[in-house]
Amino acid sequence: MKLTILGTGNAMVTKCYNTCFAIEQNDEYFLVDGGGGNQILSQLKKANIDWKKIKNIFVTHKHIDHITGIIWLVRVFTQNMSRGTFDKEVNLYAHSELIKIITDIATMLLQPKQIDYIGKKFHLISVEDGDEVTILGNKVKFFDIHSTKAKQFGFTMYYGKDKLTCCGDEPYNEVEKEYVQDSTYLLHEAFCLYEDREKFHPYEKHHSTVKDACILAEKLNVKNLIIQRIRTSLTEKNYIQKREKSFIQATFMYLMT
Repeated sequence: MKLTILGTGNAMVTKCYNTCFAIEQNDEYFLVDGGGGNQILSQLKKANIDWKKIKNIFVTHKHIDHITGIIWLVRVFTQNMSRGTFDKEVNLYAHSELIKIITDIATMLLQPKQIDYIGKKFHLISVEDGDEVTILGNKVKFFDIHSTKAKQFGFTMYYGKDKLTCCGDEPYNEVEKEYVQDSTYLLHEAFCLYEDREKFHPYEKHHSTVKDACILAEKLNVKNLIIQRIRTSLTEKNYIQKREKSFIQATFMYLMT
């Protein structure tokens, strides 16, 4: 199994891409979120991911920096289906409110011959809290993170004796404990470093810091922590270049103390 991070930025970034990632196993991909625009196509190309090998997609919530790129992918898939250049089926999973939003946007913006394939070969599948499906040959369970902003789901993928959990785009909530506890890999957001909290105000935006994520990982016996959604600013010219090093150093420091 291989995890490819396609973007780590917050909503308003221009020098990098919004948070989304893909999981690959046996030459097939599971895409989680799509970022904020058609740059998702560029990100996939840069990562050497053939969009035709994406068989399953999961969208966590309706915020524009997670869903807009999905609309471009719906177009790519259905356009090629209508042309006869792509004959496989694709499943897109999301909660019911989000499925309606994606359906409405696609219906308004895509051509009739493309829309015709939605529901036939491009399947929009509504999931509820605790629903279980098979993706990449592995059991996947979706869960409601009980967001106070917009309805949002996360998921856990069980593979062998291990599991990978994604908490979505907000800090861990106690309702997620059965999924997050003892995860082999945990994808968790961190808006900024703990020492920068007064500057970037992560808690006011329903986000956390690197230190918070590390404390959580240690508390719940998480083996490997993957930090996503890193805050960047156009006013900080060197922040993108230095953030990886500073985040890695901070994560190591917090987990070792």
